[in-house]
Amino acid sequence: MDGIPTTMRAIDPDVPGGPEVLRVVQRPVPMPRVDEVLIRVVAAGVNRPDVLQRKGGYAPPPGAPSIPGLEVSGTIVAQGAEVAIDMTGQPVCALLAGGGYAEYVAVAAGQVLPVPNALSMVEAAALPETLFTVWTNLFERAYATEGDTVLVHGGTSGIGTMAIALGAIFGLEVIVTAGSDDKCAAAVALGAAHAINYKTEDFVERVAEITGGKGCAAVLDMVGGDYVPRNLKCLAEDGRHVSIAVQGGLMATIPIFDIMRRRLTLTGSTLRPRDTAFKSLVADELHSTVWPHVEAGRLKPVMDRTFPLAEAPAAHARMEAGEHVGKIVLTLD
Repeated sequence: MDGIPTTMRAIDPDVPGGPEVLRVVQRPVPMPRVDEVLIRVVAAGVNRPDVLQRKGGYAPPPGAPSIPGLEVSGTIVAQGAEVAIDMTGQPVCALLAGGGYAEYVAVAAGQVLPVPNALSMVEAAALPETLFTVWTNLFERAYATEGDTVLVHGGTSGIGTMAIALGAIFGLEVIVTAGSDDKCAAAVALGAAHAINYKTEDFVERVAEITGGKGCAAVLDMVGGDYVPRNLKCLAEDGRHVSIAVQGGLMATIPIFDIMRRRLTLTGSTLRPRDTAFKSLVADELHSTVWPHVEAGRLKPVMDRTFPLAEAPAAHARMEAGEHVGKIVLTLD
């Protein structure tokens, strides 16, 4: 590959541990497969699964790089022989199964989206993971449609802020929970209809008050554990509960007859292990349905803070402290 180095800076811990294991090392530049493009990375989003992987609790799926990082922005510098159109030189963002914390990454061409003028490259790196996740779970699995009221936990997280933003575009009333009055105020300022401080208020009671006892059409849950039966109490008849993470526990006890009586649906998904065909289909759908709003400047990620690649430990420490509002991004200038 002309003009492309053979090695690159990357973060690729060989042992699990705290943020201090995130040291910059040299790794071979990946060779794109026949259906892949090679991206010279400008910025990489930091996500909760990266933290879990660093701790040894979330192994990459088979075939994925051990280098963490599930989303990047950058410029395509090479491509495989079976990529149908010439994409070289194009600024893109991409959803990855891993490999983002590096100067170069190879990814299936179907998983990239063009970066429009309305987005900076740093903003573009903060879009794919939360956009793919919220779209596939809130709009496809929970069938959220215009006029629906939905409950989203973690309202100031990357997922929460994306749900608020998409909700505003597609006509949802978004209720969120957050862990402080300041975070609740931030969520409302971003467009949440209501924000509940789960440390000082019972979110089940507050949802009942807000909805006049009717409940929500859908709940997007990243907590799991004992939140699940409480979430079910927040659902209206025929409501949908979607699990996307289990930060609060792997197991839950749920009232089966109540699910039957109120015709509730419990579902969930994990995005990272899904195959390229699925992710490419989602990318196509996002390109046609959501990307016009991105191009028009109506949809941008909420940005918290950027860190140079070498300061990845500080980026992870900030995420684990839970004080961030929106997305944390690594830059590779």
